[in-house]
Amino acid sequence: MVAAHGRGTATAAEMLVLVGDEPERIHSEAAFAKLCGACPVPASSGKTTRHRLNRGGHRQANAALHRVVVVRMRTHQPTLNYVRRRTAEGKSKREIIRCLKRFVARVIFGYLCRRSKAVGPAQNAA
Repeated sequence: MVAAHGRGTATAAEMLVLVGDEPERIHSEAAFAKLCGACPVPASSGKTTRHRLNRGGHRQANAALHRVVVVRMRTHQPTLNYVRRRTAEGKSKREIIRCLKRFVARVIFGYLCRRSKAVGPAQNAA
């Protein structure tokens, strides 16, 4: 997990603390995003459809996601292209950060929880 762009040892440690000893308890990417406080919350009014960041969840994990997103927005070319495209669509910087946090949470869930589920049954059989 540390080798991925923008994620260092501090972020990896924070996510490991969040997941804990039983990654099986987190059943989906959406549940992990909610646990991190990176899931979108509807904030629509009238004909305007918007979402905002969840203020709940594990605050340190959310801060770690924010650091990853900021690093990627500065140095990662695919992320810079994404930001440019979303800005052209009319999204604000806050909305773009919200979308990127959800994406990064999805990737981290794949590293932490899915791999442990694949490894878990093989260890139990041996």
